[in-house]
Amino acid sequence: MSATEVAPNLSKEPAAPGTPAPAGTESTVQVESPSLVDYGREYISKVRGGDMGALPAILGLLVLCVAFAILRSRFVSAINFANLFTQGAAVTVIAMGLVFVLLLGEIDLSAGFASGVCAAVMATLTAEHGQPWWVSILAGLGTGVVIGLVLGFLVARVGIPSFVVTLAAFLAFQGTVLLIIGNGGNISIRDETIVAISNKNLPTYGGWILFAVVVLGFGASQLMRSATRRRGGLQADPFSVIAVRTGALAVLAGLAVYALNLQRSRTAIVSLKGVPIVIPIILVLVVVGTYVLNRTSYGRHIYAVGGNAEAARRAGINVVRIRISCFVICSAMAAVGGIIAASRATSVDPNAGGSNTLLYAVGAAVIGGTSLFGGKGRIIDAVLGGAVVAVIDNGMGLMGYSAGTKFIVTGCVLAVAASVDALSRKRAASTGRI
Repeated sequence: MSATEVAPNLSKEPAAPGTPAPAGTESTVQVESPSLVDYGREYISKVRGGDMGALPAILGLLVLCVAFAILRSRFVSAINFANLFTQGAAVTVIAMGLVFVLLLGEIDLSAGFASGVCAAVMATLTAEHGQPWWVSILAGLGTGVVIGLVLGFLVARVGIPSFVVTLAAFLAFQGTVLLIIGNGGNISIRDETIVAISNKNLPTYGGWILFAVVVLGFGASQLMRSATRRRGGLQADPFSVIAVRTGALAVLAGLAVYALNLQRSRTAIVSLKGVPIVIPIILVLVVVGTYVLNRTSYGRHIYAVGGNAEAARRAGINVVRIRISCFVICSAMAAVGGIIAASRATSVDPNAGGSNTLLYAVGAAVIGGTSLFGGKGRIIDAVLGGAVVAVIDNGMGLMGYSAGTKFIVTGCVLAVAASVDALSRKRAASTGRI
């Protein structure tokens, strides 16, 4: 979705066919839905015109999975399949928050260490001050909100470039984690609820309940969206396309739940099976984030500001408020990612949120299809990009490659993704799609 799709229509001319009817009126224009073949042709035309969306990430993910499955059979084992979700969960959640900032054409280089600060606050309260898990988690999330408010204010109100502000915060937050934990220290997390976030699983029947909720919810949302567009006189996806999408999701989700419900424990003493608890957490964040961006005026304003801030301001959008709120969302999501990472490690150390956390998070958002130029991106992009990063890291680890090799390969993939984005924009501009 681009900013041009959400720019307000200030013209007084009569609405053309396919234009939504004004609020409070019923549209009399009926637009026929294309057939499945016509829909496929239109999609191919969009791809040729530069609107590739998440297609490169999906193709790349498929190629990587097939390659690693052939080279290392352990890659497709049930235990490694579950590890992929838990290993990439924190980076994926941080990338979701970065999508909001990237949609504005801005950047947040502090998201990694911001997650570490929030995790350190949570761990300190629960381990050293005896606070219950919900108080500690709320404190960590509140810390993320405050961080976002400060960064957003400096960028939107003071006018400091986001690169400079967040680079300064990157250094400051690294020192903050050291002050909270202490140089060389480590805070262990023993609260069962916090530890369960990344280390426990749903019961096997819970996985199938989650499967039913996801598939039925997706199908219902697609049908509701189609009905809404038809009532507004807009072209809607044909039912055959909706059926194919829902069926494909049902097959993939069913196979995933089946694999995760297999016994993964290597001993008969401990039972290890079921969908990791972190998966429904990520799904909830995806649904909420997608709804905010696609179904609310606030989300349309974000795309508009990212596409052309001055045009958005002239249209009556509070650009400053939109920018500040996006930084708040980004830092709050970084806090969630930090909590997930702390739960998986059952501790927080002075390097929390450091190392490759930020690089992988930014890479995940861009690899998934979010544009560095602003105005183009979706929450699902972070999930797809996070999956690509997790597969590279996991697969190359199974093959015995060093951390240096992993960084080189991930960097090359990120460079390719950025190149695809730039070339797609040029192609879209030449064909008049933007």
